[in-house]
Amino acid sequence: MRKPLTREEAIAIYRAGEESVVGVLLELDARMGKLEERVKELADQLAKNSHNSSKPPSSDGFKKPVPKSLREKSARATGGQPGHVGHTLGMAENPDHIVIHRVASCERCGCSLAAHPPDGIEKRQVHDLPPIALIVTEHQAERKLCACGHATKAGFPEGVNATVQYGAGVKATAAYLKNYQFLPYERTCELMGDCFGTPMSEGTLANLIGECHAALEAPVQRIKEQIEGAQVAHFDESGSRVEKTLWWLHAASTATATYYDIHPKRGSEALDAIGILPAFLGRAIHDFWTPYFGYPCDHGLCNAHHLRELTFVQEQHQQVWAGVMIVLLLEIKAAVEQARPITDRLSPEQLRSFEARYQILLNEGYAENPLAPAPAEKKRGRRKKTKPRNLLERLDYHRREALAFMYDFQVPFDNNRAERDIRMMKVQQKISGTFRSEGGAKAFCRIRSYISTARKNALSAMDALILAFSGSPFAPGGVPS
Repeated sequence: MRKPLTREEAIAIYRAGEESVVGVLLELDARMGKLEERVKELADQLAKNSHNSSKPPSSDGFKKPVPKSLREKSARATGGQPGHVGHTLGMAENPDHIVIHRVASCERCGCSLAAHPPDGIEKRQVHDLPPIALIVTEHQAERKLCACGHATKAGFPEGVNATVQYGAGVKATAAYLKNYQFLPYERTCELMGDCFGTPMSEGTLANLIGECHAALEAPVQRIKEQIEGAQVAHFDESGSRVEKTLWWLHAASTATATYYDIHPKRGSEALDAIGILPAFLGRAIHDFWTPYFGYPCDHGLCNAHHLRELTFVQEQHQQVWAGVMIVLLLEIKAAVEQARPITDRLSPEQLRSFEARYQILLNEGYAENPLAPAPAEKKRGRRKKTKPRNLLERLDYHRREALAFMYDFQVPFDNNRAERDIRMMKVQQKISGTFRSEGGAKAFCRIRSYISTARKNALSAMDALILAFSGSPFAPGGVPS
């Protein structure tokens, strides 16, 4: 950093003549411009939070932004709606145990009522868990010696391989706690001992997870193939730690399938290795991450991201066009939702009107965010642009992708499906921390792919895992593999 001028230096420049003074002023003006630009950048960074950018809510710290939903308010009252079926605890028709509390005498006069039949009965039920204990089934295989001298032994059922082993229920419960409820290894083993009376070592649990991982190779491959053949699929990625190193966890999602994988890279190298996008011919919904555009499929951009970025431009830069663009995008979304039950497209008049209003707002945005003059000295690389200018150019050059939901009703407005699926993986990191090995991370991704897909197909996580350990895992389409 340049040192400030001393009094003597300033006097010397002044006495040197007008040309020296002008040179110093120009230099100071250039430096002031750079400082103002840097201050603006830092102010923009400080102003960003989870409601006006893609930053996660966990990054907001203790100063949470005031909730400001972009959804239109519903006319319905809060709480349960008319016709909603409640789920309160109800009386069981056939209780397992009945305990009768008899009246022995009158509480007023003390007269005996032991032989008097009851005039009425008041019922109360207590729903509780029975004492939980393992059920041990012993399999005995007979051996018989024939008169010919040959000894014949009966076979054991499939899956009964060791002298002593855990059954599918115990294995599924351990995998459920580890891969669905995200408990760390130590706490999973502790819970198995405390609640089910079956203390388990971390090594045994790791072996069970490995067994589940191996059993799900074929079903998860089918999940992957189902997503590859989908008309619309959602994609997202998020950082994850493997052996204390930053890796990237990738998610591909549809309404009925979820596929997770993890890779040391975030971009095209990872997407090529995972293999879904290179073979995908439908429409990929994603945020504006450049590597996604390297694949020849159709694309759709997440407008939830656009709404947050437009909110930032409106609030931080006080640009009116951004707020009006938010209103327009939500208006188009409402028009699509209103038309969807009766048709598969908006009318030509609606499309022309929305397209014209969209272009007008872009023009207004460009007028407020002109490109900075090219520097006198040609520099390598792209010319630096402001955040509003970058957003404008994205909404302009990729308008077909941003408005894909308007032209094709199968395309959603946002990428919330993938974001919801990836969010659960962030929950896993908060509870269990990092992955200790690449193998453990890969196993978690495969098992979680299977569980998430099963739940999207109305099969509980526990039932799906029992099927997996029983040798008949669930596969997309509801048919065991």
